[in-house]
Amino acid sequence: MKTIKVNGLNIYPFESEEQLLNYLEDNNGILIAVNSKKIKAANDELRNIINKNIGYVDGAGAQIALRHKGVLNPVKIPGCELWLKIISRFQYNRSFYLIGGSQEVINSTVNKLRIDFPKINIIGFRNGYLEGNDEQELIKDIMEKQPQIVFVAMGSPKQEYLMEKLFSVNKGIYQGLGGSFDVYIGKVRRAPKWISDHNLEGIYRAFFEPKKRLSGVLSDIKFLVKLKSGKY
Repeated sequence: MKTIKVNGLNIYPFESEEQLLNYLEDNNGILIAVNSKKIKAANDELRNIINKNIGYVDGAGAQIALRHKGVLNPVKIPGCELWLKIISRFQYNRSFYLIGGSQEVINSTVNKLRIDFPKINIIGFRNGYLEGNDEQELIKDIMEKQPQIVFVAMGSPKQEYLMEKLFSVNKGIYQGLGGSFDVYIGKVRRAPKWISDHNLEGIYRAFFEPKKRLSGVLSDIKFLVKLKSGKY
């Protein structure tokens, strides 16, 4: 599949979640959610990781940017939904490894997954707090167990840098999930579907967390203004 370049980032113009899942049947790599923030501000290291892997649209800004580049039907694929659809598709014939969150969060996530997906083969998991030799021990564990699908919920760009290291010792499918474990176990509330469908999720989050989210909404508006003026 041919990628579309936006401000130096290669983005896959998937037209449906099913198309992306079908692509994963025969392709390994690191799935990276691309939004307006990454398009605007990805540094050289993160840009290089995205361009070698599978950058997909996970935000209205990236979706609009692809349309601006002539892609007719780019679909927005929320990462917090995609990972569960990956599990649903591959739970019967792939092995899984999960990284991220506090110990309480990762334990609850694994327990819930084993209830929701009784056939899932989770061969390893750990929290997202890596100190001292933890990262080297994790790399060693991944190298020994060779999981086929790895989810890393640590926030960007930290999760992308870690996935790049893990991919170098185990060529599987990786996906960065940010705070998706917290959403999955009900610790964090996600915006209602109609809000997400109308690209208002950023405003919804800003309403509940104004100090944390309002700057992001303003940044998205500035991005769209620059996009319309041809600066991306």
